[in-house]
Amino acid sequence: MQAIILAAGMGRRLGELTKDNTKCMLEVNGIRLINRTLDSLFALNIPRVVLVVGYNGENVKQYLCNSYKGMEIVYVDNPIYDKTNNIYSLYLAREYMLQDDTLLLESDLIFDHAVLTKLVSDSRPDLALVDKYESWMDGTVVTIDNEQKIVQFINKEKFKYSDISNYYKTVNIYKFSRDFSTHQYVPFLEAYCSALGRNEYYEQVLRVITLLGNTTLKALPLSGEKWYEIDDIQDLDIAEGMFAETDEDQWRAITGRYGGYWRYPHLLDYCYLVNPYFPPQRLIDEIKASFDTIIREYPSGMAINSLLAAKNFNVHQENILVGNGAAELIKELMEAVEGRIGVTRPTFEEYPNRRNAESVVYYDPKNADFHYTVDELMDFYADKDVAALLLINPDNPSGNFIPRNDLLRLMEWTSNRGIMLVYDESFVDFAEESYTMIDMTMLNANPHMVVLKSISKSYGVPGLRLGVLASGNAELIARMKKQVAIWNINSFAEFYMQIYEKYGSDYVAACKEFKKERALFREELESVPYIRVIPSEANYFLCEVTDRFTSKELAIRLLKEYSILIKDCSTKKAFNGCNYIRLAIRDRKDNQKLTGALKSLLK
Repeated sequence: MQAIILAAGMGRRLGELTKDNTKCMLEVNGIRLINRTLDSLFALNIPRVVLVVGYNGENVKQYLCNSYKGMEIVYVDNPIYDKTNNIYSLYLAREYMLQDDTLLLESDLIFDHAVLTKLVSDSRPDLALVDKYESWMDGTVVTIDNEQKIVQFINKEKFKYSDISNYYKTVNIYKFSRDFSTHQYVPFLEAYCSALGRNEYYEQVLRVITLLGNTTLKALPLSGEKWYEIDDIQDLDIAEGMFAETDEDQWRAITGRYGGYWRYPHLLDYCYLVNPYFPPQRLIDEIKASFDTIIREYPSGMAINSLLAAKNFNVHQENILVGNGAAELIKELMEAVEGRIGVTRPTFEEYPNRRNAESVVYYDPKNADFHYTVDELMDFYADKDVAALLLINPDNPSGNFIPRNDLLRLMEWTSNRGIMLVYDESFVDFAEESYTMIDMTMLNANPHMVVLKSISKSYGVPGLRLGVLASGNAELIARMKKQVAIWNINSFAEFYMQIYEKYGSDYVAACKEFKKERALFREELESVPYIRVIPSEANYFLCEVTDRFTSKELAIRLLKEYSILIKDCSTKKAFNGCNYIRLAIRDRKDNQKLTGALKSLLK
């Protein structure tokens, strides 16, 4: 068996990275794509590799010469690479296809060695590697039947997103027997190039062969083996995370993205915090029904969006501000606070990170669960010079909860001392005693209080980036409105606020269902012997990793072996390097997968 690698293209979308070299010379984590491919072929004892080159082909020849680890390297030149597509590159190498069974690969692929092993070890002579279609994939799509026969090649005109559950993407790696090449593929390849030209894709020949039927070519679906196609700098960035040199490097690369995990479709995210039971499908369908209009229309300005928020939270328009996520509002508020601010650790670090270190006065609870009471806060800050006091309720990541009556005492205490109370109730709807301070009577009675709420976390729509800030201090709200952009949220976020009121009862039911799941999940986590679960009133649990692993080791193992991403908290200053993790609470199916993975690590 031999291999043919198509490497003539220019890789224009990679810009400066391929200005002086072809794509196969691109480095991913310091290793060139061509080296990765050749190493996999060498491991399979492939004696000969035919490399079709074009753009900057001399660089490849000088780099590889005529052999690689004993494998013969044969070059085929495509002198008109800039005027043709890969069908012509393969056409130029067609004589080699008639000499031996062939592995056909494209040079812009990165893949695990297991991908080629799976293909070669399959006894069927003619195979196209395919994978279930995901949103990041681009290129040739097929449908297959129960016997793995390719039923149809789907072109762009016939592609329907409503049918993607039935689609498979070709991996651009094939195994052709010499018999298939001789009697089917090469004759059709020659006829296609002659009749329809050279600026096509070689998959078009497979499409014709499939349409005519009576072919031995079958599809071989992957089952989790990693691969990626690198066409642009974003692809390169993703590939560097997927194929990091060490497990720790991969973990750092993925966690360092801070979201956007839809690019890793098999990843189960326990880092970021959402409501697993909201929004309902009916709300999503309503947004989908208006998608064409929403995406083409400008959102309203600040005044209208404040009006929508005021309607949803039953407060006055001049007392509420909408943000592009709570993060935007936190930034503006922290810049508006003059003087020092009291912060309990551990906490959501977006608040202190927006302040100079000298302007933050930390309170560190002296107990193993990082829980605290209002009385402890008042005792600690009684003799401290602070202009504001931050209370996140429930707190993040500890899940500590302050009951309503105790909060009222803290409100009175801060008011009497002229201290601004910054109250973040992003997770309060998940508490057993859920309540809100976004209430007009409460805001008017306590103009020193500022209330923030992340819509993303409570309502399960983090992609919309929504948050609100409310206060009885209308002057502060007006001043902050001038600081943020007039169009600070997009039309989808605005449309969500416009329709949310119809789904209020669904939200109440979702929070009720969530509390049941939290109790079940806690019970299951407590059965894991190396995990100590800290009680929480939020949509996450802070857990101490007591033995067997460090928190970082556990995070890396879960990512590597189960594609589960958890939050390692050991780097937070409040934990002093001790082994704590934070686990989001998802639905029953996902939570069972996590607890199953945690227990399996005992074996």
